[in-house]
Amino acid sequence: MRNDTLTSITGIRVGHVTDVEGATGCTVVLCPPGTVGAVDVRGGAPGTRETDLLQAHNLVEEVTALALSGGSAFGLATADGVMRWHVERGLGYRSRSGAIVPIVPAAILFDLNIGAPGRLPDADAGYQACEAASNEPVAMGCVGAGTGARVAAIRGNQRASKGGIGSAAVVLPNRLIVAALMAVNPVGNVIGENGEILAGLRHASGKGFVSTLDAMASMAAEAGSAENTVIGVVATNGKLSKTQAQKVAQMAHDGIARAVNPAHTMFDGDTIFALATGDIPADTSIVGACAAEMVAKAIRRAVRRATTLAGVRAIADD
Repeated sequence: MRNDTLTSITGIRVGHVTDVEGATGCTVVLCPPGTVGAVDVRGGAPGTRETDLLQAHNLVEEVTALALSGGSAFGLATADGVMRWHVERGLGYRSRSGAIVPIVPAAILFDLNIGAPGRLPDADAGYQACEAASNEPVAMGCVGAGTGARVAAIRGNQRASKGGIGSAAVVLPNRLIVAALMAVNPVGNVIGENGEILAGLRHASGKGFVSTLDAMASMAAEAGSAENTVIGVVATNGKLSKTQAQKVAQMAHDGIARAVNPAHTMFDGDTIFALATGDIPADTSIVGACAAEMVAKAIRRAVRRATTLAGVRAIADD
């Protein structure tokens, strides 16, 4: 499979804007017309936009694009630029009166404690990410929304590991594709396929890793000791209803639980969007199970592709 990332799904394009000095950025996912969208939010500290609209009982099913960004709540402004880019091209949800409104759900992660202060992704960054979007294999590591991502920064940047963007996809025998793209910035450690810590809270000696859960327990009296999140999207070329897509988003969170420990804490804003482009028939359970696998794979790829940045060491440099 030449392209085993999110853009292996026909019609989906991904664009990054990366600010290395500010150690922040944004990522956009552009969707083909008719893409059904849903979302599931599990973290206790989410920063999101248009997620209520994506609930199964609400009206609009079609998603125009997604925006993932650093910059904490400030980064939600990137969706304004994504909307502007689509309006200029006449793309978006058409209301009964004929008005075109691009539907651009968004989620952010906290990266304000790394890089040059005051450098925040804004509407122009969202617009530029749309301009940069392509169907080439997704660039991974310290790019886009993952530029300033850190893993297990509970004891500060010197003991954290570098996070980033990761993506993965699988093609099933019936040509069904299930893919994920994740921006990895969790409170918890990233766990490898063998069950051992792949990236996370470094030992005070600088050699090896220690349990983030144990560190959190010892710091229980310290309020607000972490600001983190894992955000991303799973997608399929299968045909799903909005309700089915929401179930896929729910199941996809199992991938976070497999690859991050602890996951879905009160300090995380873990959010997964689900997209279905509707090209071929699909079974919801199969799509959801594969989505969880791709989420876990994408999370691990993110830390493996990350590079040391702004004083946060990547595992590639261990």
